Amino acid sequence: MTKTVLGVDIGGTFTDLALLEEGRLRVFKLPSTPADPTQAVLEGLQALGVPADADVAHGSTVATNALLEGKGARTALLVTKGFEDLLEIGRQNRPALYDLLVERPPVLVPPDLRIGVEERMDSQGKALAPLTSREARRVARLTQERGAEAVAVSLLFAFLNPRHEALLKEAMKGLDKPPFLSFSSELLPEYREYERTSTVVVNAYVGPVMARYLGRLGEAVGRRLRIMQSGGGSLSASGASREPVRTLLSGPAGGVAGAFRVASQAGFPDVITLDMGGTSTDVSLCPGRIQETTGGRIGGYPVALPMIDIHTVGAGGGSIARLDIGGALLVGPQSAGADPGPACYGRGDQVTVTDANLLLGRLDPAYFLGGRMILDVERSRFYLGELAKQMGCDATTAAEGVLRVANATMERALRTISLERGFDPRQFALLAFGGAGPMHACFLAEGLRIPRVLVPPYPGILSALGVAMADVVKDYSRTVLLHEREVTPERLREVFQPMEQAGVKELREEGFSRGRSRLECNLDMRYVGQSYELTVPCPPLNVRVAQAAARRFHRAHRQRYGYSDAAQPVEVVTARVKAIGLVEKPVFQPTEEGEADPQAALVDERPVVFDGKRWSTPCYERTRLRPGHQFKGPTLVLQMDATTVVPPGWWVRVDVWGNLVVEGGEEEGVSHAR
Repeated sequence: MTKTVLGVDIGGTFTDLALLEEGRLRVFKLPSTPADPTQAVLEGLQALGVPADADVAHGSTVATNALLEGKGARTALLVTKGFEDLLEIGRQNRPALYDLLVERPPVLVPPDLRIGVEERMDSQGKALAPLTSREARRVARLTQERGAEAVAVSLLFAFLNPRHEALLKEAMKGLDKPPFLSFSSELLPEYREYERTSTVVVNAYVGPVMARYLGRLGEAVGRRLRIMQSGGGSLSASGASREPVRTLLSGPAGGVAGAFRVASQAGFPDVITLDMGGTSTDVSLCPGRIQETTGGRIGGYPVALPMIDIHTVGAGGGSIARLDIGGALLVGPQSAGADPGPACYGRGDQVTVTDANLLLGRLDPAYFLGGRMILDVERSRFYLGELAKQMGCDATTAAEGVLRVANATMERALRTISLERGFDPRQFALLAFGGAGPMHACFLAEGLRIPRVLVPPYPGILSALGVAMADVVKDYSRTVLLHEREVTPERLREVFQPMEQAGVKELREEGFSRGRSRLECNLDMRYVGQSYELTVPCPPLNVRVAQAAARRFHRAHRQRYGYSDAAQPVEVVTARVKAIGLVEKPVFQPTEEGEADPQAALVDERPVVFDGKRWSTPCYERTRLRPGHQFKGPTLVLQMDATTVVPPGWWVRVDVWGNLVVEGGEEEGVSHAR
């Protein structure tokens, strides 16, 4: 029997829950409780009647918020003496080349807590200046005297020889009250000292906050708890407490994982995911696979761990609209959140994207959250009217302006992950989810000439569903720096074997047998002399592995950059192992298509504004739609967790999986955008 799993995604505005029980899916959505996020989770558990033996998989924003809001722990950094200002110096490159007013994010470790350690390893991992026990105890006491709640340790060349970091670990554990500890040789044994140190510092900075939160949550839910990682897999609550930096893109990663599964099942493996929630929009491009990166930045801080390649912009349903000092209309990145929320929620007094959609008729005020929450149209009209006076227009024009600005922000994000990386968006489907994604998807697709929009059965809950279905994943890496001529099966076995053994051991401890697990081996490669790498799958070790790996790298380089040079020598920089514990997943069965007429699902007809014109717009209830139903825009599709807006000139059909397949064109069956 399939294990019962509850997926939970806590967003800035709403908390989403997806319960997988004996192959059935039940969902629930309720406002988040920012003061105590566990409160909304407990309310959802009660509403769904979650059994006591269910596992809980959680997409968390706690670590992300602590980092972005500067509310992490007081953190000390132990580095090789002479490298105390490593974080301040960074790479010395400008994030925006021509922006004279650009501001770098504040350094997470204050100067008095950057402590140099008398020790030194050389580039071969040999001790030039051995670390003494006396020195280790000295710096340990110093961190305590200066009030550090967390300590990050990143010594030079520790990825080659971790002995000195191990000595510091022993000294730290000997303190009366050991702080939260984060060591580069354990978390990220790779070269590039700045990125490695930044990652370890971020881990320490958010560590105490995350540990306290997970302790409270675990005690409150009283069930086995897994946490979603940025790379698309989950890990145990204890693992997330030790390495919370792996959860910084937790919720968005669950959304991409769920979206890719839905799109692939529906026959659209080349997909762009659009996750528009209450606070932000996350987009990711999946060319037949979920793309990962180890060069991500969160809030401006480098984090060199595997994470799904996601681009985020501050445009959500709660994004606040206002005029700048010059009178230009701005939308976001500030958000009204869950409290006070948009004006139409009854407490806020600022205009948001949700208020604009409501005033234009694109939301049914009586059907929000399935009728559990009534929206105040007049309150939205009043505050949009105030904004309109400043703009010199009427409220309807102001509302359309708010949506155009928000859409422009999201369209730029879609261009960033597609056109700017050599992909033609017209060759992809756009999968829209999140509470607000299906309201805006067709307008974004039209701007980029994306031919098809896919809306899954539960778009507002998809991130929670992706979290619930996520496999358990352990990532391991080691910098090796091998020239092509040094890459042999024997050398790679020597590198991979310890990581594979560690992965198998950890998965076994979490209850995964060999039959329910698998290992993936990858290589970070580059041309000799390059500064950055591409990750390719490691070929089988029973072939001419150096030549096979080089061919894979050349192909990847040509796809990414438009050229390759097979005559140039390559090198392997880092070896990676991904140990995957396979979680039981529900098997959703397709339903045979029936009649095309959706009349039985029609529940209302209301005026909706499109391009300044009011259209009489049919409203269909999603739960009554069946595979085979077809209808043309303008229409609204209403459901508990989201509303789908289909503009004039677009056609909808319901596929065998229950997805809405929305295609542009003036005539039925035309599969290109207008």
